[in-house]
Amino acid sequence: MERPYIRIEDTGEVIPLRADVTTVGRGSSVDIRLRDPSVSKLHAEIVCRGDYAYVADLGLSRNGTRVNGRPAARRVLEDGDVVSFGSARCRVGGLAHEEIAAEVELRRQAAPELTRRELDVLTSLCRPALSDEAFVAPATAREIAADLVVTEAAVKQHLLRLYQKFRIQEGMNRRTRLANEVVALGLVRPLPPPGRGEPPANAARPGTALGPPAPGSVPGGTAPGIGPPAGPRLSDIPLAPAGPQAGGRIGAIRVSR
Repeated sequence: MERPYIRIEDTGEVIPLRADVTTVGRGSSVDIRLRDPSVSKLHAEIVCRGDYAYVADLGLSRNGTRVNGRPAARRVLEDGDVVSFGSARCRVGGLAHEEIAAEVELRRQAAPELTRRELDVLTSLCRPALSDEAFVAPATAREIAADLVVTEAAVKQHLLRLYQKFRIQEGMNRRTRLANEVVALGLVRPLPPPGRGEPPANAARPGTALGPPAPGSVPGGTAPGIGPPAGPRLSDIPLAPAGPQAGGRIGAIRVSR
C-alpha cells in the first residue's frame, strides 16, 4: 500500500504523512505549511495509528477544521476525504480501505432531557460554532452570563450539570467538546434568514423527536450533524433549538413549550 499523503488543492502539492503525528498550520515549524491567511499558526494535526489516521483540531484555531464540510474536533479519516483547515482545502489519500459488515446496528445515544435554562446556556455556548466563520471557540462562561443576563457563577453551575448529562469527561477543551456534541446532536440550529419561509408545521424534520415533551424539559434531536450555515456573521445569527417549533420567543432564541 502506498504511504498516506495529503494533497493541497490550491497548489497540487502532495506531502506524505509522517508515521506518527503530522502538524498542519501556517507557522514555519509545522510539517504541512499552508499559507492561507485563514489558517492558524498551529492549526491541527493528523495522527496515524497503524493503517488508520485521524485529524484533530487543536482548539487553538479561530477558523476550525472540517471534514467533508462538517466541523470536526477529532475525526477518523477515510481515503479521499476533503479536509478544510480554515479556507484551505486538502484531500487525503493512500489510506487503507476495508469493508466492515455491520452485524449489529448501534443507535446513537439520544440527547438528555434539558431544562429551558440549560437549553438557553447551550444555545449561547454554541452560537459562535454556527457562525459563517466555520468552527470557532465556543462562548466562555462570562460571555454566556452577559448574553443571558445572569451571574457567571450560575452559568458555571449549569455547565457542570451539562457536562454530567452529556458525559463530557474532565480535561482540556471541555467546553469545546460539549459544544461539538451539542452541534452534532442537532440541539441548536440557525433560524432561516429573514424572508425565507420555514417548513410547514406538520412536516417532521429529520432526527426530530416527535410527541409531547416531558414537563419542564425540552427534547433534543438526533440529527447526525449540521453543515456550515450561510448568512450573516455570528453576532447577527439567532438560534433555535431543534424539535417542534410551537411556542414563543425569548429575545432572539426560539424555544419549544
